[in-house]
Amino acid sequence: MSGVIRRAVFALLLFSISAVFSVAQTERAASRFSVAAPGESLTNLDKLKAELNQYHDCTGTHGCYTRDLDLEANRAIDFLCRRAAHAGAGEKLALVLDIDETSLSNWEEMAGADFAYNDAAFNAWVDSAKAPAVAATLRLYNEARRLGVRAIFLTGRAEAHRAATERNLHAAGFDGWAELILRQPAEAHQTALAYKSAERARIEGEGYRIVLNVGDQWSDLRGAPQAEYSVKYPDPFYFIP
Repeated sequence: MSGVIRRAVFALLLFSISAVFSVAQTERAASRFSVAAPGESLTNLDKLKAELNQYHDCTGTHGCYTRDLDLEANRAIDFLCRRAAHAGAGEKLALVLDIDETSLSNWEEMAGADFAYNDAAFNAWVDSAKAPAVAATLRLYNEARRLGVRAIFLTGRAEAHRAATERNLHAAGFDGWAELILRQPAEAHQTALAYKSAERARIEGEGYRIVLNVGDQWSDLRGAPQAEYSVKYPDPFYFIP
């Protein structure tokens, strides 16, 4: 092979290598990703759990659970004081209170379960009667009693937990309530909204005027009849329709 031919072959080889390299460079520059699925916009579950803990403990940048509870309870107390001052002769004024995450806190059970709900585990917790009072609600409760407003507990807990619930309420400082209403077996398949609405109607049928209703779920408050004033506590930990 002559020197001219060798140089030509070598030049061709260099050109081929350069072309391949150039194509590779172009392909890298043109790399793309597919369009992200809608789920990519959702917050990671572990991050959400961390935020819930921070909110409860009043750390981080997600607000303060205790402060928010106090804020709502103060609004309720302010209304109750003004309403009781203008009670009509013979009026039976009633305060309706939810129990879980309104009057009693289940944080110990929730945090221990890493926010996973298990019916048997939660029922065992309820029967232990160890839930502490929500301090803001205990203040409201005591103010209602001072004003002569009758307190009625209306809970989604089943009737089977009555004895444990009574023990827990007394141990937490709630004494002297007018009534404790629990879900009966025939009401087991009703939504919370339907069940609590029907019970409020029954309460009013007994001659009470429900002036204030406090709960941590919208289903505690909505539906007819409604209280004159309804107060929603924050509860980012779970939702009940």
